[in-house]
Amino acid sequence: MTDELLVEVADGVGRLTLNRPRALNALTAAMIAGIHAALDAWRDDPAVERVELTGAGERGLCAGADVRALRDAVLAEEPWLGFLADEYAMNAAIVSFGKPYVAHQRGFTMGGGLGVSAHGTRRIAYPDSVFAMPETIIGFIPDVGVMWYLAHAPGQLGTHLALTGASINGTDAVLVGLADEVAGEAPASELECDRAWIDACYAGDDAAAIVARLEAHEHPRARAAAADLRQRCPLAVCVALEALRRVRSMGSVERVLAQDLVLGRHLLGRPDFAEGVRAQLVDKDRTPRWQHARIEDVGRAEVLACFEA
Repeated sequence: MTDELLVEVADGVGRLTLNRPRALNALTAAMIAGIHAALDAWRDDPAVERVELTGAGERGLCAGADVRALRDAVLAEEPWLGFLADEYAMNAAIVSFGKPYVAHQRGFTMGGGLGVSAHGTRRIAYPDSVFAMPETIIGFIPDVGVMWYLAHAPGQLGTHLALTGASINGTDAVLVGLADEVAGEAPASELECDRAWIDACYAGDDAAAIVARLEAHEHPRARAAAADLRQRCPLAVCVALEALRRVRSMGSVERVLAQDLVLGRHLLGRPDFAEGVRAQLVDKDRTPRWQHARIEDVGRAEVLACFEA
């Protein structure tokens, strides 16, 4: 085990505490392995009636996987796909755990933080919760099985969140299926006010057409969403849209996770991923140089190639 993950059993509760507060509890390979091992041990243990997941510190449950370490592995040409495979297997173990799994989604709950919480049986948001799947800004797509919830969200809300990586509060996390309740005073919904333009602009399967509708819309938040999309990795935006549409015909989170692994194999080895992480988390200049200048430059064949097993 690792001191980055605290594991204990008391009074019938298996407690998992993500313990990297200075790194916003970003998931390492050891933490992923520890969570999976604990769930395997507790699955048939009568001493464990339920699991409680929390994050150490005051800032959040988890900001995601340690993508800087993953980038380093990619650049060093070290084996890296195993990290994703292990993470997704751990996510699947949460889905099939079979006992109550309570996740406390305090503060920042993003990326892999949703992977360890959204698949639980009771997902508790808080007034300070901030949810997002921001992967398209680093050349990747929303993964860890979260596309399942985004694809089944009301109208086109999930499409908006998947493509732009927009942050939402606890009330809206409940609305789109990423949480079950807000503990404490629930903030006002922000997405409900935007349903009209979101549903109108994000319909269809053509990312370029979506951006065009957003840019031409009279609502300033629609045009702001278009500007956000223009900052994201063009290929990642197009692949995310295709992936989200395919999830609609899938029957389980496990199938979504299998698609995530295929897409991870194709996307994380491309220059866009290393460049996106560099711009956002390493140099922090926020000026990534993507392989494609615009969403309109991404060919359909390039998108479909990312789904080849």
